[in-house]
Amino acid sequence: MRILRPLTSKATYRRWVYLVLGGAISVPYLLFSAVAVPSVLPFVTTADQAVVVGGVITLLVLGGTAFLPAVHVLESTAVRELLDDPVPDAPAKPRSRSGRRRAAAMFVLHVVAGFVVSFFSLAAPVAIGVSVSAVFTGHLFQTDGGGEVTVPPGWASVWLPVAFTLAAVLLVYAVWLVGGVLRRVAARLLGMTAADRIAQLERWTGQLAERNRLARELHDSVGHALSVVTVQAGAARRTLRTDPDFTERALGAIEESARTALDDLDHVLGLLRDEASARTPQPALTELPALLDTTRLAGTDVTASIDGDLAAVPAVVSREVYRILQECLTNAVRHAGRVPVAVVLAVTAHGLVARVANPLGSGTGRSSGGRGVRGMAERVAVLGGELSAGRVNERWEVEVRVPWGS
Repeated sequence: MRILRPLTSKATYRRWVYLVLGGAISVPYLLFSAVAVPSVLPFVTTADQAVVVGGVITLLVLGGTAFLPAVHVLESTAVRELLDDPVPDAPAKPRSRSGRRRAAAMFVLHVVAGFVVSFFSLAAPVAIGVSVSAVFTGHLFQTDGGGEVTVPPGWASVWLPVAFTLAAVLLVYAVWLVGGVLRRVAARLLGMTAADRIAQLERWTGQLAERNRLARELHDSVGHALSVVTVQAGAARRTLRTDPDFTERALGAIEESARTALDDLDHVLGLLRDEASARTPQPALTELPALLDTTRLAGTDVTASIDGDLAAVPAVVSREVYRILQECLTNAVRHAGRVPVAVVLAVTAHGLVARVANPLGSGTGRSSGGRGVRGMAERVAVLGGELSAGRVNERWEVEVRVPWGS
């Protein structure tokens, strides 16, 4: 039956644990109140005034400690685990001042309600035991003045344990009701504020940007290596019997390209797993000669004109431009075939200009860039530079301009 559901629902007893936890947390504050009340007696005239002043001081201390970050984590965890997580997207520690105030208010409500429910939870079984004993002895309890409250022994007092048992059952309903109210209050107080949602969106945006960056890293590095390996493997197969020296060089190029691809893959996986030990340094423009040599080993005629100090290029620009040039060489090997490629790189005090050009070849019929060109454009946009890529007469040309400094 629906009316009996609170008695059998698991949610009721999780809420009870939540409230008992609040009662347990209230114990240090009760001990503080026991010290504070006698401390204010010299300043007031009656004990009742001392209790009021001491209670106010205790509530102030409770409200002050409610702003501690550890308390916010404790309260959010308790709400999530014991009140069926009414705010699944709420942060463990609010970042805004308004969020911290509301989390503190939730903690105070939890402690106060937990103290009241815990008191009656402890009193209920004691009252039932005393009432059962009173049926046989006629003694119910003693008053503060030394008197004693008695009841007629025997059947005339059987209603007492029945009444206290019904009161214990009503306590279960009260726990279910109070827990439900606190769950709704938690949904309002611990819900994400506008500042928290903005912070969460910023984190998600950063994660998506990092994923896109890692995708570009894999596309550029592993794509280049696989292109070189494919060309070299085909050449090695054709010259295996006729030109062993060339075959040996081709296999060496395959080995070197595969090793570089594995290093880059290890770096990206280390970033995804957040393993600092697995992160290898990323290649930069100072390693451009090695990249050109690897491309030449693939059978592509590469001529390079490098003007300026590559080591003087800012680190982030150096890494991104290296990847752009790597993608250009990969596209030349993949789409144009064995055609000469010209690489021009000029570094000045305020920027650099990189240009890669090659004949279209028999394998390229496209007039605009694909995914690789979009990746290069994203890299250049991050650097605040300019990119042009497309057909120029019978050549495919990519030009990158990246300024820095003033």
